[in-house]
Amino acid sequence: MTTFDRRRFLMLSAAGLALPLVPGFALAEAALSEGAKAVGGTVAAQGPAPKPLRLAVLSFQGSSFWEAADKGIAAATEYLKPLNTTVDYIQLGTGLTAEVMVAGIDGALTKQYDGIAAVPIFDGTVAKVNEVVAEGVPFISFIADSAEKSNRNVSIGMLAYDAGAKAGEFIAKQTGGKGKIAVITGYLGAAQHDARMNGALDLLKKSYPDITIVGPFECKDDDATAYSQATDVMTSNPDLSILYVTAGGSEAAAKAVRDAKATGKVGVVGYDDLPEKQQYKDGGEILALIDQAPARQAFDSLVMLHNMIAFGATYPADIAVDAPVALGKGAKP
Repeated sequence: MTTFDRRRFLMLSAAGLALPLVPGFALAEAALSEGAKAVGGTVAAQGPAPKPLRLAVLSFQGSSFWEAADKGIAAATEYLKPLNTTVDYIQLGTGLTAEVMVAGIDGALTKQYDGIAAVPIFDGTVAKVNEVVAEGVPFISFIADSAEKSNRNVSIGMLAYDAGAKAGEFIAKQTGGKGKIAVITGYLGAAQHDARMNGALDLLKKSYPDITIVGPFECKDDDATAYSQATDVMTSNPDLSILYVTAGGSEAAAKAVRDAKATGKVGVVGYDDLPEKQQYKDGGEILALIDQAPARQAFDSLVMLHNMIAFGATYPADIAVDAPVALGKGAKP
């Protein structure tokens, strides 16, 4: 995309207008592929791009959650390739920090991609995202946006604080409004992790004062750390009834419960209903998982970019995904 094209896109999209199609180009929506359907994709391409497009997507690795997002990226890459759009996946590794994301976005901007999709998650990314948009490059945030709102064109994700409140109500029901719970979070300072933690804890502190809260403990989305923290907190708090895991680590916490032979006594409430966790839902260690469809979010964000750049499509600035609760066999009805 030339500098002129980028500026024109920026001005027209800000005004809520669509870019004109290439004369004689017929718009024909491309049906979702089987691969797209498999990851829950909901946004179809409006047709082949009139000229070749290059998109960058930046995400993290290191857990089954990010592997699920990878599947959405792979499905979008395959789906968009015959539609004249190339997707380059920039993998940022296992350390979630603002600095890592900023460096990745900066590299993508230097390589002059036509559009960027990423997981900004920290407030320290806002200035860089704003720089991208100021250059006329469309930017979509998916899965986890920063708490401080940037100038990104679109943000897709769960309403994290509301999801936390939903978890809090579930915890209160499981405990009868009393007892002791422990909190394991991913990264303190990560907007989505904090919102899911605070959504639950604010509700519990206000409405269920007889519930004692231990933690939070920061596992940095590392399964080994979450396992150790879960084991230690169960040992030091024999009256514990719930482990609330706000980000990565719910599978590891469930394994810790099973290994401690505490199934039926301590239950895990967490996020992301992934196949790897099914054994612990069936076994009674995981009581509930609040899902956010990471593969769908990754897929939809890239197809939206394709449609925005190629056809001037517009989307709401904030798109909330459903957050259904998947219950384990040990959950109280």
